[in-house]
Amino acid sequence: MLKNEKNFYKNKSATETIIAERNTLNEHINEIQSELSSLQKEGSYIGDIIQHTSNDKILIRINTDGKFIVNASNKIKKSSLMTGSRVAIKSDTYLVYKTLPQKIDPLISLMRIENIPNSTYKSIGGLDFQIEQLKEVVELPIKFPEIFETLGVSQPKGVLLYGPPGTGKTLLARAVAHHSDCTFIRISGSELVQKYIGEGSRMVRDIFSMAKNHAPSIIFMDEIDSIGSSRGNGGNISGDSEVQRTMLELLNQLDGFDGNKKVKVLMATNRIDVLDPALIRPGRIDRKIRVPNPNTEGRISILKIHLEKIKVQSGIDLWEIAKNLQGATGADIKSVCMEAGIFAIKSSRVILIKEDFSFAIAKL
Repeated sequence: MLKNEKNFYKNKSATETIIAERNTLNEHINEIQSELSSLQKEGSYIGDIIQHTSNDKILIRINTDGKFIVNASNKIKKSSLMTGSRVAIKSDTYLVYKTLPQKIDPLISLMRIENIPNSTYKSIGGLDFQIEQLKEVVELPIKFPEIFETLGVSQPKGVLLYGPPGTGKTLLARAVAHHSDCTFIRISGSELVQKYIGEGSRMVRDIFSMAKNHAPSIIFMDEIDSIGSSRGNGGNISGDSEVQRTMLELLNQLDGFDGNKKVKVLMATNRIDVLDPALIRPGRIDRKIRVPNPNTEGRISILKIHLEKIKVQSGIDLWEIAKNLQGATGADIKSVCMEAGIFAIKSSRVILIKEDFSFAIAKL
C-alpha cells in the first residue's frame, strides 16, 4: 500500500512537470505565431496631407512616390484629417487608415526643459524694471488674451533681451515662463548651426511645431547672434551660407506663426550690435529689453537673495560689500558668495564673516 502511494505521488509530480513544460512551450508558440503574423502583414507608407479635394478625397504626399489622391477610412474622424497632418497609408490599397503624431527630431524633444520652470521673480534681484517690461509683453497676453481682442490690438510675438554676460537674461526667461504657466523650450543659437544643408532650417521648423503642440509655451533662443548676425553684401556661397539659410527660416517662422496662439519667442544676446536688422524689426521682435549690470541697490538685493540660506555673522554691512563689487554682474555676486563660503570652510568655521567676503572679492 505504501509503495503504491509513493508511485502515485511520483507520477503526479511528473505529470505536473510535463504540464508546466507544455504551457511554457505553448506560450513560445503563441509568441512565434504573433511575430509571424506581424511579418506577414502588408507594410504601410507614411505621408502628409496636402489638401482636401471634392467627394471626400484627400491629396497626400509620400516622400518616395510623389503625390496621390486617396480615400480615408470611415474609422478616422474627419476633423483629425487636417492639412499638414501625418497619416499612415496602406501599401496595397493606398487607404488612409490612421493619423500619426507630428515628426519631431529627438534632439528637439530634448530641448524641452520643463513644463513649468521653478524660477520666480523673487529669485531675481535688481531687475524690477525689466520684469515689468517682460510681464507686459509675455505674461499679460498669455494669461489675458481677451484684453487684446477687446482692444483690437495685435499681441506681441517676440522679445529680445540684451546685455553683458551674467546679468540674468536666462533667469528672466525662466521666471516669466513660470509665472505664465508655460512650457519652457530652450535652444542655443549655436545648436542650430549644422554641418549638412537644410538641417538647421528643419530644426527651426521642428522647434516651432513642438511649441505649438505644447502651447502655451515660450521658445527661448540664447546666443541668437550665432545665427542672426548681419548678412554681408558679398555672394559667399560657403561657410556662412548654411547659417544664413537657418536665419531665413527663422524669419519665415516668425512671420508665419500667430502671436495669439500662446507661443512667445524670447531671444538673448550679448552683441545686439551685430544682429541683422531684419531679425529685430518690429513685427518679429516687438520689444527690446536691456539687461544691464546691477547698481548698488540691485547688488544689495542680489546679495540678500544668495545669502538667504547661508549662515552669516550678524552685523555684516551688505552696503559696503555691494560698494566693493562695483561693476559686478549677478553671476559675479553669486560667485563671491560661493568663494566666501569656501574660505569659511577652510578656516573651520560654519558661519561667514566680513573677512571671508573681503578675500572672495579680492579673488574676483
